[in-house]
Amino acid sequence: MREKLQRFMWGRYGNDNLNQFLLAVAFACLIISFFGGGIFYILATVIMVFAYYRMFSRNISKRSAENQQFLKQKMKVRSLFIKKKRELIQRRDYHIYRCPNCRQKIRVPKGRGRIAISCRKCGNEFIKKS
Repeated sequence: MREKLQRFMWGRYGNDNLNQFLLAVAFACLIISFFGGGIFYILATVIMVFAYYRMFSRNISKRSAENQQFLKQKMKVRSLFIKKKRELIQRRDYHIYRCPNCRQKIRVPKGRGRIAISCRKCGNEFIKKS
């Protein structure tokens, strides 16, 4: 039986990050459909069929390109959350101001009183409380 499965999957694309995401979304839609959302059952079925189509596809280059595009989008979203997390951690020790001229973010240590801050990007100088 195992050999038959291996022979069947030979030359097929298989599972990747995009398929895992699609199957997770389909599972979430199935759970929502149990609470009265009939449209979510149809949506889950369509997503699952598409995920299995991708998994058993023989067009490996196209499936790989789709996965790479998904990973790029995923990294954009993750980088936003990583950036916000870093800012929240830094707010304990620093004030983060924006230059009124060029809108560049400037990080200033807390507890220094009123100081003159000069922007490294445009050279503009402004006074703020740290």
